[in-house]
Formats: sequence, C-alpha cells, structure tokens
Amino acid sequence: MYYKVFIFLTSFLFLGCSSSKEEKLHIATAANMQFAMKELTKEFTQEFGVKCEVIISSSGKLTAQIKEGAPYDIFASANMKYPEELFTTGFSIKKPKIYALGKLVLWTMIDTLKPSIKILSNKSIKHIASANPKTAPYGIPSENVLKHYNLFNNLQHKLVYGESIAQTNQFITTMAAEIGFTAKSVVLSPYIKGKGNWIDIDPNSYKPIKQGVVILKNGPGLAKQKELFYKFLFSEKGKHILNKFGYSTDL
Repeated sequence: MYYKVFIFLTSFLFLGCSSSKEEKLHIATAANMQFAMKELTKEFTQEFGVKCEVIISSSGKLTAQIKEGAPYDIFASANMKYPEELFTTGFSIKKPKIYALGKLVLWTMIDTLKPSIKILSNKSIKHIASANPKTAPYGIPSENVLKHYNLFNNLQHKLVYGESIAQTNQFITTMAAEIGFTAKSVVLSPYIKGKGNWIDIDPNSYKPIKQGVVILKNGPGLAKQKELFYKFLFSEKGKHILNKFGYSTDL
C-alpha cells in the first residue's frame, strides 16, 4: 500500500487531462495542488471541452522554468511571491490573484504514533519532514509553527527538507521521516485519505498561506481558453472543489 502511495507522490509530475495531440492548456501547478488540480481540470474539460496538461513541481522551480521560456499558460502557485515576481518581470498578462488559502497539517504513517506539536521533541522522533522554504512556500509556515512554539532551534537538526510538498510526502509515506508537515489537501485526497494519522495545525501559529494564480504570456496562444480556466478557478464549482481539498476560498 505504502509503495503505491510513494510512486504516486513523485516530486515532478505531468498529469494530462488527455493524451491527444490537440491543442491544450498547460497548467503549471504547485505540488500541494496536484490532487485538487486533477479534479479541477477534469471538471473543466468535461464542462468546456478544453483539454489540459498539468505540470507539477515546487513553485520555485516552476517559476525558474517559466523565466527560461517554458510554454505554460497558467501558473497556480503555493504563494503570492512567485506570481508577483512573474508579473513584475513581464511574464504574466495581469496581476496575480489569490485563489485559495492553504492549510497545514502534521502527518505520520506510523499507526501507533499520534501527531502533536509536543511529540516532535520526543527522542523517538529522529526526522521531521518539511518542505524546503527556499523552493517550496509550504516550508515557510512549517518554520513559522516551530518558531511559534519556540521549538525551531532545538529541533532544527531533525528537519529533513523536500524540494516540494510532493517530495516531503515521500519522506512521510516511506517513513524515512517519522512525521512531517504537509498540505491538508494531501491527506484529504482520495489517494491518501484514511492513511496514517494527522492533525490540523493551529492557523494562528503560521502566516496565512496565500496561493496565487497568473495567466502567463509564454503559452502558444489559446487566450480565450486561458481566461476561461482562470474564471473557472474562481467560480462556485471551482471553489467547491478547492474547499473539498481543505482550502479556504473565503478571501
């Protein structure tokens, strides 16, 4: 079971709505959004007939690829920093907009382990998985939490960093780390739901995870389709899907 989870949670994924060679939207997506985006694009394609291909990696890596000319049409980031950077440097059509607020959880695949902030200091916990704050926005609130509880300095040596939430999930699912911080959307996904033990992290212990989206200039046309997906993301149906995966759309 864990092996199957591990295989799915790769750190860089292409999730195509269709294998057709027809024109389709290329949507660059932060790793925390991989499950929600799969459902969003599926519903979007069914409703509007526009095919999609989803490219998943850390927000930092995707931003670097976009700057190097990657032909992506939409970028759904895990923060506002990278979309704003792309707008400022002329890679997006208009200013970024927050599409959701992400939520942080503490997750373990060890059945006998009950997640808590307090347990992180136990000697039995030798590794704590976290996204790397230098490349993956979800790493920043993880550090916020540890600093909020005055634990960062004492636990820093236990932290093992994934370049994205997807790689962080690998550390947790393979039990390379006994416990770790991840996006709530992961543990609510149909692929992971019911596996392991997790708890919500008090949102007052970390800064709001404002996730931003931009329409990019790099893509080979499809202006109407880009705008259509952008609007769909903010529609009631889009919000419903985001809420289903634990995101807040009450912005």
